[in-house]
Amino acid sequence: MKRFLSGAFVLALILGGAFRAQAQAPADSKPAAAPAAKNIRTAFLDDLKDEQEKIVALAEAFPAEKFTWRPAGDVRSVSETLLHLATANFGFPNAWGVKPPEGLDLRGLAKSTTDKAKVIAVVKQSYDHIRTAVSNLSDADLDKRVQFFGGEETIGGILFHTANHQHEHLGQLIAYARMNGVVPPWTAERAAKPAH
Repeated sequence: MKRFLSGAFVLALILGGAFRAQAQAPADSKPAAAPAAKNIRTAFLDDLKDEQEKIVALAEAFPAEKFTWRPAGDVRSVSETLLHLATANFGFPNAWGVKPPEGLDLRGLAKSTTDKAKVIAVVKQSYDHIRTAVSNLSDADLDKRVQFFGGEETIGGILFHTANHQHEHLGQLIAYARMNGVVPPWTAERAAKPAH
């Protein structure tokens, strides 16, 4: 019984202090505002930045002679996977009226080159393209319905699809890297940091 009473006494002291502190707060003080929620466009652009950094870093970590490597059969090679991502970055915004650069053949882009420097340059250009296309969207645009792969989709839905596509092929490229003894650069950086 004594233990219960002393526990109740401590609890009363804590609660009393909390109520007293609240009562002493200035009348005009307000609780800190929660950070503003991100809309789909902002969240997408944040995710896209992270994906671009990882995909480009991984592409740069692959030896040039491994750009033609593929696990088997007609599965995409390293360069084809990277250029497939670039094709989507150039092509998906076409659904809401943003055309790919003049003269770019999207149908043949994935097999257009295996040269490491050229592949990386195209991938970087494609990220610039989709980032600009998405940055120019208004909030109202995100709810517009457009044609996408033979069906109808909102532009916001296309952004969701695009992010999913990015993650799918980043995972593929990580597997390709590991199969070829290439450690993803962000993993290597973490491993190199001294333990605390």
